[in-house]
Amino acid sequence: MSKNRKRSLNELLVKLFNHVMDMEGEAVITEEFKDITNNDMHIIEAIGIEAPRNMSVIAQKLHVTVSTLTINMNGLEKKSYICRERSQKDKRVVYVTLTDKGRKAFYHHRDFHKKMIKAIVKDLNEQEMEILYRCLENLNSFFEPGEQDK
Repeated sequence: MSKNRKRSLNELLVKLFNHVMDMEGEAVITEEFKDITNNDMHIIEAIGIEAPRNMSVIAQKLHVTVSTLTINMNGLEKKSYICRERSQKDKRVVYVTLTDKGRKAFYHHRDFHKKMIKAIVKDLNEQEMEILYRCLENLNSFFEPGEQDK
């Protein structure tokens, strides 16, 4: 790959990252959800709509400490997006679920991502989608801890 193509690819990745962050903030934080941040939306996404999740699992998914997550959870609980409950078996374990308001925010955020994916793959055939997927897997692997040093 030529130097110009590598430079162009880098510029495109930087632009895409900035666009995704800006667009997600604009699309997700609407009048209805103006009391939370984009970061809060990602916490809501990590909690999910399935079975209750414990704080450790959510923190691990977000790559943050439980104490950092606790600060954010306090705000989300005050704003009625989540509900926390201690385990009956082990009082040290705290389970988190989304309230109706939290589930509504979850679906709102998910819909933005569905639209984004639809836009990405709209003109791609199956083989091209597979190549795109492999490229994104490679990029994701690069961001894993320690990979940048290789």
